[in-house]
Amino acid sequence: MTLTTRLRSVAIDMAARARVFRYVPELSLGKISAARLLEQAAERWPDRPALLYSDERYTWADFHREASRWARFFLARGVVRGDVVAVLMDNRSEYVFALLGLSMIRATAACVNSHVVGHALAHALRIVSPRFVLVGSEHERAMRDVDVDPALKTPARLWVHRDRDAASEAPPINEELAATSTRIVDDPSHGRIDEPASYLYTSGTTGLPKAAKITNQRSILASLGFGKVFHEATAEDVIYVALPLYHGNAQWGGLGACLATGAALALRRKFSASAFFTDAVRFGATRMMYIGELCRYLVLSPENPDERRHRIRMAVGNGLRKDVWEAFSARFRIPVIREFYGATEGNSPIINLEGRPGMLGRLVFGQALVACDPETGDVERDGRGHCVRRTRPSDHGLLVARISATARFDGYADASATNAKILRNVFRDGDAWFNSGDVLQLHDDGWVSFVDRVGDTFRWKGENVSTNEVAEALNLAAGVVESNVYGVTVGNAEGRAGMASLRVTADFSLDAFASHVMVTLPRYARPLFLRLDEAARTTGTFKYQKTDYQRDGFDPDAVRRPLFALVDGAYRPLDRELYARIQSGAADVG
Repeated sequence: MTLTTRLRSVAIDMAARARVFRYVPELSLGKISAARLLEQAAERWPDRPALLYSDERYTWADFHREASRWARFFLARGVVRGDVVAVLMDNRSEYVFALLGLSMIRATAACVNSHVVGHALAHALRIVSPRFVLVGSEHERAMRDVDVDPALKTPARLWVHRDRDAASEAPPINEELAATSTRIVDDPSHGRIDEPASYLYTSGTTGLPKAAKITNQRSILASLGFGKVFHEATAEDVIYVALPLYHGNAQWGGLGACLATGAALALRRKFSASAFFTDAVRFGATRMMYIGELCRYLVLSPENPDERRHRIRMAVGNGLRKDVWEAFSARFRIPVIREFYGATEGNSPIINLEGRPGMLGRLVFGQALVACDPETGDVERDGRGHCVRRTRPSDHGLLVARISATARFDGYADASATNAKILRNVFRDGDAWFNSGDVLQLHDDGWVSFVDRVGDTFRWKGENVSTNEVAEALNLAAGVVESNVYGVTVGNAEGRAGMASLRVTADFSLDAFASHVMVTLPRYARPLFLRLDEAARTTGTFKYQKTDYQRDGFDPDAVRRPLFALVDGAYRPLDRELYARIQSGAADVG
C-alpha cells in the first residue's frame, strides 16, 4: 500500500470518528437515550417520514405520539423504572413503538429471538427475570408452551398484542392501547448512560443463549456510528431493514441510525428475496442493512424488474464474502458497500469504510490476534504466561480486544457468563481483554478477514449456533443414543450449516426425528444433514472429534455411512445427484 493510500485511510477513519465524538459531551452528562433521540427528531423533523411499514406511514411527530401511547400503557399496567419487559414479536410498527415507550419510562426491553422455542425460550426468559412479557399473537402459542414462572402467563403479566385480524387466546391489549392517551410523558430523556436500555441475546461460544446487557451508552454510540459514519444518512434518506429487530443490526443500523439522523425506517416483517427490491422501490429506500446470507439469496434469486429501478446507493452490514460482494454490487448497481465486524456485546468493532471486498477492516489500537487451538479456542501462552501475538500477514488468530474505560465490556445478565468471556494477563500481568470467539486472518497493513468461530459454535443464517445446545435437543429424540453436532460448508453459502452424526437404536424413525427437530429447534439451528454411525469418534479424553467429520462434510463419496438431507421438512437419502444439486444451489435444504 502506498503512503498516499495509507494517509487517505487514516483520514477516513479520523473523519468517521469525529462525526460521533462530537456527541461525547452530551453522553458524558448522561442525558441521552433512545427516547431522547426520538424527542429531538420529533422537534426537528415533525412532518418528515419516520417509519414505513406495510401500508402504514408515520411522521416523526406521529412516532413520538405512538411511543408515548405505549409508555402510558406500560405505566398504567404497573411498569416502573428498572423493570425488565420481555418482548417476543415479529417486525412490525408496534414493536418499534414499544421499544421507545419503554425507553421513555427507563424500563428495559429484553428482545427475545422470535425463532427460539421450548427449553431455549424458557431459558431466555429466566435469565433476565422479566416482570412482564409483551408477546405478539403470532408467538402466543410458543409462549404458552414454555415452562416458566406461572405468573408470567397470567393476564396481569402476559400481554398479547393481536396482529391485525389474527386470533389470540387471551384478551388482546389492542383496544386498551387504542384508548390510551398519546400525550407526551413527562421528562422522558434523563436515563443514565450506564442504565440497561435492552437485553439482546447471543448464543456465545457454548450453551444456551446469553442475554447481553446493552446500556444507553452502548446503544446510542452504536446508533450514532451507524447513522453518521456508515450510512452517512440525512433526513432525506430511507433505510430499508428486513432483518429482525431482536438483532443489533436492525436495532442500531436501522432504527437507531434513523433516530440519530432523521432518516426514515422502512421495515419489513420478514426477509423475502422476491419482494426485496419491490419493497425498496415502494418505500423509496436509499440505504439498506444486510447480513451476508441475505445478499447471497438476492444474488441467487430470479431477475426482478425492480432490481434496476430502486434508489439504494449504499449497503451496510456484515458477513459478506468477497465473491458475493462483487456479484451483489454489480448486479444490483449498489456502488457503496460498507462492512463491519462486532459482536453484540463486544467492546471494539472493526470497520471497512473503503469498500475492500472480503475484508472486515483494519485492526486498531487495543485489538490483537493471538494464537489459539482452532478446535477448542484455548489460547496459547508463552513462558511468562502471556498470550502469543500473531503479527505476520497470513497469520490466523483469535481476535481479542482490550477492556478499558473507553472500550467497555458490559457483559451479560449472568455474571459467570461475563467472566467466561474475559481473558486476563494477555500481554501483561493484570490486563483484561474481551474474547471474541472468532478466528481472523491478518493481511497486509493490518487488514483482517473472517475465518471461523472457534470451539463449539458455528454461524448459519446470520445466527451463532451452539453445537452443545443442538446436541442436547437431538439426544432427547426417540431412538437417539448420542449425537455429535458440527458445521459444514455448503456450496457458496455463508457460514456453516448444521450436520449431526447420530448413533441410534433399531427402532429409530427418520420421520419422527424430523418432527422432533422441527418442533424443538429454530430453523437456523436444525441439522440440515445427518449421518448414521455405529460408534462416535472421540479423543483419548472422550471429547467428540469434529475435524474429520467437518472435512468429510456431506459428500457421499467421502462418507461411507447412510447420509440424509433435510428437504421440505423431511430427511431424504442423500445421493450424488442431490449432493450436486445442493452444492450448486439448485436444491434448497432447510
